[in-house]
Amino acid sequence: MTSIESFDFAGKKALIRVDFNVPLDDSFEVTDDTRIRAALPTINKILSDNGAVILMSHLGRPKSGPEDKFSLKHVVGRLGELLGKEVKFVNDCVGEVAENAVAELKGGEVLLLENLRFHSEETNGDEGFASKLARLGKVYVNDAFGTAHRAHASTTVVAKFFPENKMFGYLLGQELESIDKVLKTGEKPFTAILGGAKVSSKISIITNLLDKVDNIIIGGGMTYTFLKAQGENVGSSLVEDDYLGTAKDALKAAEEKGVKIYLPSDSILADKFDNGANTQTTNSNEIPDGWMGLDIGPDAVKEYSEVIGNSRSILWNGPMGVFEMESFETGTKAIALAVADATANGAFSVVGGGDSVAAVNKFDLADKVSYVSTGGGAMLEYIEGKVLPGVAAIRD
Repeated sequence: MTSIESFDFAGKKALIRVDFNVPLDDSFEVTDDTRIRAALPTINKILSDNGAVILMSHLGRPKSGPEDKFSLKHVVGRLGELLGKEVKFVNDCVGEVAENAVAELKGGEVLLLENLRFHSEETNGDEGFASKLARLGKVYVNDAFGTAHRAHASTTVVAKFFPENKMFGYLLGQELESIDKVLKTGEKPFTAILGGAKVSSKISIITNLLDKVDNIIIGGGMTYTFLKAQGENVGSSLVEDDYLGTAKDALKAAEEKGVKIYLPSDSILADKFDNGANTQTTNSNEIPDGWMGLDIGPDAVKEYSEVIGNSRSILWNGPMGVFEMESFETGTKAIALAVADATANGAFSVVGGGDSVAAVNKFDLADKVSYVSTGGGAMLEYIEGKVLPGVAAIRD
């Protein structure tokens, strides 16, 4: 497999799949440029070699053909500012207009193609469409971890047209390296912190992690499915009744493998799902009728922080409570601080998944953990042990 670090891009046109699926406000200004910044090392490496950069991405989910609000032209200005140079733009990603723009592109220049998803062939993984994209470059670089779990034309199929000249960009390479470091080669004890609302979305992750971790810390809404599965009183808390058996099986499997699963000993309750609700703190297994658990309590925070503090490898996916509401952010903030402290003391920590990333950003701790993953769904599937098509296409 070719490495971007050792490859010389001089005189070559590099076709790069980036993830510029960024949020825009009502006047089409980029409100969060994290994903654009994440692609800069790869772009700058090619430019410093005097290669030509051709960028392709999707933006949003256009239904049927081009829509102005999903045009990547809205990203050009911010990308130019971050690169400190002019970025050219062409209003299609394939065909004559795109090929002409590429033909005029010189070494050291950057061209952004229009939204790939303006063509339905992109998400269908159409080979003919992929071959049209492939015509635009001599080298293919995939730097879009956020879409690596999709077998789309630009993320997977296009790679087959570059049997010798295909590689990961720096971002995608770092993502895989960091997740592999906790999953495969990390120091023990290894603790996974799993939060969020539903057991159904995390059960395959829990199952796959049982052979790798020493501890699993559970928080968020899924706590109460696990507690109810053990016959506890959870009041009006969120429960997936269809998954009670599954939760019970997971607890039994963990016990058999010597993995310690931690459930919060106490919870902060509310009488309705509202920031201004009445609240009380009780043991998590004694929640009165009409009350719901919306955050982990102080005893759970203390126990969880100790476990995290004694860990050498940490994987965090999912908040401990409804952290978007100030009344129920305490648990998530405390866990974020515990992960930051453990990292400062030499642990290796990876945080991923939209809500966990939002939490470390909200509490200004993103630079206090070892790695923040940009790919929510892709990271989850990778942790589940699934093969990511965008990764396999480069490695094969």
